[in-house]
Amino acid sequence: MNFASDSLDSSTMKILRPRGLAPLASLLAGALALAGCVTNEEGGHPEGWEPVIPDPVADVQALVPQEIADKGSITIGTNPPFAPAEFKDSAGEIIGFEIDLARAAAAVMGLELNIQDQDFSMILPAVQAGSVDFGASGFTDNEERRKQYDFVDFLNAGIQWASQTGAPVDPDDACGLTVSVQRLTVSDTDDITPRSDACVEAGKQPIKKLAYDSSDAAATALVLGKADAFSADSPVTAWAVERSDGAIELTGEIFDAAPYGWPVAKGSDLGPALQAALQHLIDSGDYQRILTMWGVEAGAVDTAVMNGQ
Repeated sequence: MNFASDSLDSSTMKILRPRGLAPLASLLAGALALAGCVTNEEGGHPEGWEPVIPDPVADVQALVPQEIADKGSITIGTNPPFAPAEFKDSAGEIIGFEIDLARAAAAVMGLELNIQDQDFSMILPAVQAGSVDFGASGFTDNEERRKQYDFVDFLNAGIQWASQTGAPVDPDDACGLTVSVQRLTVSDTDDITPRSDACVEAGKQPIKKLAYDSSDAAATALVLGKADAFSADSPVTAWAVERSDGAIELTGEIFDAAPYGWPVAKGSDLGPALQAALQHLIDSGDYQRILTMWGVEAGAVDTAVMNGQ
């Protein structure tokens, strides 16, 4: 869960075993597979994908703030790569299940979707300043953020770890291990950091954290044996595992479940319009179609809500 710098959320030192040439070749192949899922050597979209562009709905269009309706378009701020939510294909186009959902919601509101690729830390300030209309970058909806923004919640997710295949890691017994994360996500700020602090307080070795600018780089670190485990949002970890050619596997249970939400300016009329658009997608079945195409239907919500309610 992308979380910027917000805050929420016993073992002995593990020695990494040396690897022969054959295992290393397998790991490198897995690394290339992971890189491909982000740079899209094979088209990027999952097999069977097709665009979902519903017709405008008059009742929802009536809720759209006039200044946005007059433009005929709505702008999101996003920060790829964060596959499968948002990442770039080989042509540089930003794709992913969150992008598909945002585009479908825009269509229901009678609008075109404009996508701005931004540094993650700049998206919320851009929403507040009005330079983008809402954020679409795997944002976790939480109490701290709700003080300044409203969130239209569209998916339930949690934190999920992965390890090298055949070398499971218990997230509750990871002192002294090396764990890779995407920088400034919940896994970075609210998972690994507190766990490492708890290790030190217990007189054990801290967790060595390898923080990368992208989730694919963090997953590749695990594939290459630079890390013992990889911590990320459950959809992100599942996507990486599926594309690792068997080099890595899920380990432990999903925990700290929380919703992904689209942040809008606090009190903005856009929030109810987005909520209504998402509810229409749920009712029409288009929402489920999009999630199923991307393999993230396990996190589906039954009702579009704002700020978790």
